[in-house]
This record gives sequence, C-alpha cells and structure tokens, in this order.
Amino acid sequence: MSQVVAEGVFVQRADGPRMIAGRRKADGEVRFPMPSGPDAALYDAIEITGEGRLWSYTMQRFRPKTPPYIGADDEKTFKPFALGYVEFPGQVIIEGRILVDDIARLKIGQPMRVVIESFPTSSRGELSTYAFEPTT
Repeated sequence: MSQVVAEGVFVQRADGPRMIAGRRKADGEVRFPMPSGPDAALYDAIEITGEGRLWSYTMQRFRPKTPPYIGADDEKTFKPFALGYVEFPGQVIIEGRILVDDIARLKIGQPMRVVIESFPTSSRGELSTYAFEPTT
C-alpha cells in the first residue's frame, strides 16, 4: 500500500476499510476526523461502520486551487469527479470523493460503502485515501 493521505483517518480491516472518528467523552458527539492536539484527550477514537447512505452530492467540474489541492493533474488534464456526503446513521456525516462513472446513477439515500483508492499527487507521490462508492 502506498503512503496514506493522513494518519489516523482510516484503517483497513479484513472485511473492508473503516473511517476513524472521535466520540467526545462529555456528551457522545461524534466528529470526523478524530480531533488531534490538545483536544484529542477529550475524545475516544472509534471506527465508523463501512457502509452508509448518500446524504448529498455534487460534481467537481473544475480543478481546485493549489494549495490545498495536491493532485498530479493540471487545468488541461483535470477530470471532473463526484463529491458528496455520506451519512453513517447514529454516528456522523463524512465528506469525500464518490467513485461513479455517471453522476446520474446517484440518488439521495442510496447505500454507499467506504473504499480505499490511489490518488496521484504533484508533491507526495501516490497516496492511499478514502472514497465512497455505491453498493448497488
């Protein structure tokens, strides 16, 4: 596996990847990603189930500004991609890329699963990152 986009964001299990979030000790609120720094002590790390439902989505049709975007493409080679929020009921809503060939296939409430994909960058080589894909 290539280098990960960020430590502590996801973990690969035998039955598939899981996102790592933080549950605040004081009230149980779940945040993604797991808070770091001084606030980390206020949270317990938890694994989010690998399947959720599409909450909202859009199409990223232009190359984001660099920084913070670190893709290996440029204005001419950029390929639009679906981007959305997946709800993990009772836990959290997480934003990420949606791996789909045709955005017309997406429907709010559609079952989605967490997957790991390779992401070529302009500065850090190829990274492993999380994304979502429809289960149907």
